[in-house]
Amino acid sequence: MSDRPYQVCTRCVMDTSARDITFDEKGICNYCREFLEKSGHLLFMDEAERNRKREAYISRVKADGQNKKYDCIIGLSGGVDSSWALYLAVKLGLRPLAVHMDNGWDTELAQNNINNLVQKLGVDLHTHVIDWDEYRELMQAFFKADVIDIELLYDNAMMAVNYRQARKWGVKHILAGTNTSTEGMAMPTEWNWYKFDARNIRCIWKRFGNGRRIETFPAIGVTGYIYCEYIRRIKWESFLDYFDYNKAESLCVLTEEMGYKPYPYKHYESLFTRFYQGYILLKKFGVDKRRMHLGTLIVSGQMTREEALSLLDHIPYPSKEDQETDIQYFLKKMGWSEHDLETYLSQSEKSHAIYGTEKGYMRFASSVYRWFVKR
Repeated sequence: MSDRPYQVCTRCVMDTSARDITFDEKGICNYCREFLEKSGHLLFMDEAERNRKREAYISRVKADGQNKKYDCIIGLSGGVDSSWALYLAVKLGLRPLAVHMDNGWDTELAQNNINNLVQKLGVDLHTHVIDWDEYRELMQAFFKADVIDIELLYDNAMMAVNYRQARKWGVKHILAGTNTSTEGMAMPTEWNWYKFDARNIRCIWKRFGNGRRIETFPAIGVTGYIYCEYIRRIKWESFLDYFDYNKAESLCVLTEEMGYKPYPYKHYESLFTRFYQGYILLKKFGVDKRRMHLGTLIVSGQMTREEALSLLDHIPYPSKEDQETDIQYFLKKMGWSEHDLETYLSQSEKSHAIYGTEKGYMRFASSVYRWFVKR
């Protein structure tokens, strides 16, 4: 733990829980400064220019998808961002395949939202289901490793499934709900891990797993990423950056037209993500990801700092009762006792890097690519 005095940014709500945070003479942090420097042109782009770029991109997707069943892939979690990306794609005349990765933690609300969307929009849905016993054992290995990014498992598998479907259907474009307006602020490096690190997953499994072979988990590493991105030319695009994306307004449209029902916080369409971000990260690692999510909304003009601080005054659950319900659900689903949870939360964090990683390989591949580009 750092001995530095506690401080909160005077513009956003990032604080000294991010170890590398710095503040200028006005108390404004490097995270929101760098966010504006890097992404201000996207946040405040001239509407005519944004429309021109969007039309050009849509034309390119349609052209690349000629004579194919689908012209794009859209990963669909059931959250607002991916749901809005699917809605817009269909309204603009694209022919997406919606892809969902089921790891056994979907909320009933997420399942209903997904079903409503694909039925009302008339799109096909591919769902990859990971064997629950296998996924639970993978999670158990990550818990034993005491690493922070347990969601590396879901995020890595989700990307692998999307790339697989793109290859299967000969699709060149994956339209993601990722966007600058609601998640453009950089993640503190110690709050998560490199998402294409299949080696890290395998090494943690080898050390803490039960010895069985992984059969249904679709991991993707650096080599797979390079093959998809640079050889097959499959491009992952932050689709919502082509629009003046306002989350509250989009939610209203989805609610009225698609029968969509919202979640209290970002990424809460997954029961585990809700428990991980709303309880485990806070209790074990001292990390509140709401600060980054809310800070992004403040800087992009979609929320006031006062509104964000008011939300941060409360636990990341509608009530203590809801939090306790999630605790009990997690214990039952994982086969843990309350003592098991207390023991896990009390153990010290360990770095992903000590178990083996592909990050060095990615840095090397990136340097080689940059060398060729400059020639």
